[in-house]
Amino acid sequence: MTTYGLLVFEDAEELDFVGPWEVFTVSARLRGDADRAVLVAEHSGPVRCNKGLRVLPDHTLDDHPPLDVLHVPGGRGAREVQVNNPVVTDWIAGTAARVAWVHGVCTGTFLLHAAGPARGRRVATHHGHEDALEARGEVTVVRDVRYVVDGNLITSQGVSAGIDSALWLVGRLHGRDHARAVRRCLQYEPAPPYLADEPV
Repeated sequence: MTTYGLLVFEDAEELDFVGPWEVFTVSARLRGDADRAVLVAEHSGPVRCNKGLRVLPDHTLDDHPPLDVLHVPGGRGAREVQVNNPVVTDWIAGTAARVAWVHGVCTGTFLLHAAGPARGRRVATHHGHEDALEARGEVTVVRDVRYVVDGNLITSQGVSAGIDSALWLVGRLHGRDHARAVRRCLQYEPAPPYLADEPV
């Protein structure tokens, strides 16, 4: 069984965790519900995300099940607030030391840097924040790639790139054919890119 723990917090970018959530839960369903995904937050109440979506976490930082994958989204809440929240950064540091994989999306990499797991590593983040992350030091920001894998740390560019990196992860965990089946189930075929074409 693989247990995915997706951290949520005020002003988290919605698709940074909802996209990977879809990948992880479809993967679990295709595996006969052998896996599970849970939302984890500092507090048990509703969390209002960056665009106004409200979600209710399954667990708090203190009562979640053992995790195999730690997922950290980005958004304004990640880079401006949670990076200065020692409760969250300490939890990330401790949890990252115990899980098999750490997965960051967009400016969630700022949180992973503040907590420690991204320091001294090669990482990706949203293109608009690459310079700011690099200025924090102790990190190599890889530009113009959708996601970067460095050891057990996977980080991706903004928003939709989290889907790509989540698919890579389920492929690594459960095989490439399984990841292809997940992609097919999601109807995720982002080619060609948006061209303002008329529908057929």
